[in-house]
Amino acid sequence: MGIHHITAIVGHPQENVDFYASVLGLRLVKKTVNFGDKVRYHLYFGNEQGNPGTLITFFALPGAENGIVGDGEVGVSSYVVPVGAMQFWKNRLESFKVSYTETERFGEQYLQFQDPHGLLLEIVEREEGASNKWEFGGVTEDFAIKGLGGATLYSAKSTETADVLDNVLGLELVGKEGEYIRFKSASELGNIIDIKATSFGKGHQGPGVVHHIAWRTKDDAEQLEWRSFVEENGFEVTPVRDRNYFKAIYFREHGGTLFEIATDPPGFAHDESWETMGEKIMLPAQFEDEREELESILIPVEVREIK
Repeated sequence: MGIHHITAIVGHPQENVDFYASVLGLRLVKKTVNFGDKVRYHLYFGNEQGNPGTLITFFALPGAENGIVGDGEVGVSSYVVPVGAMQFWKNRLESFKVSYTETERFGEQYLQFQDPHGLLLEIVEREEGASNKWEFGGVTEDFAIKGLGGATLYSAKSTETADVLDNVLGLELVGKEGEYIRFKSASELGNIIDIKATSFGKGHQGPGVVHHIAWRTKDDAEQLEWRSFVEENGFEVTPVRDRNYFKAIYFREHGGTLFEIATDPPGFAHDESWETMGEKIMLPAQFEDEREELESILIPVEVREIK
């Protein structure tokens, strides 16, 4: 069905919140911890509901050396906004002194820029996708980011990456333009995937680099079918891992990118109310008895209006 979420690595968590919540106007839908590194935040941003296809999430590593984007990674994460909203976003980025460039692919105009830790983002206008009713800091529904528009994959083996999207994940080949190969999924958000057909060179993980991209599946039963199907196609797949807000399996495609397949349910409001999502640090049950210690280690963060 397309992208469930994209997970990247960033530096200071308050800088992360200030940019994605205060500048881009997304909702901080969950403050939790990295289940594999519990002294680090895992922060989730999305639309008002935190729906799959709108989510970008972050492992915060304050003080870490920036990573380098390269083959085997998501090179660019795309956001989609309503048609007619592009000038608003140009003006808004300028008002926050965020530099941008304008590019074109497959007949679409893109506004490209970086977040404070170097993650490459872009905005594109499209009719598809429901509007985002979350309004904050001067971003109203008429202009708000609907969710993910898609992603550009950098691949050391673009033909093999394309084969996975086509023959394993079942995306539709749209066409080729210059050094890009475009695919489309069935959903309205997170549905356009471009592969850069030329090598970008070797990179390494760190702030400013995407850790993995997750694809949607509707429930636990279908996820198990996907696990068997991906294994049958020659990939080593992890066991199902419970991430509290979805269940996940992982495999690495031949071009080097870490793929996840994540379930849509249960979502983000099952351990706190919809109205209060993102306000409190929510811990999985296995870490709850360590709450006092973890809250003393984690850097306090808050959603705030900035000028």
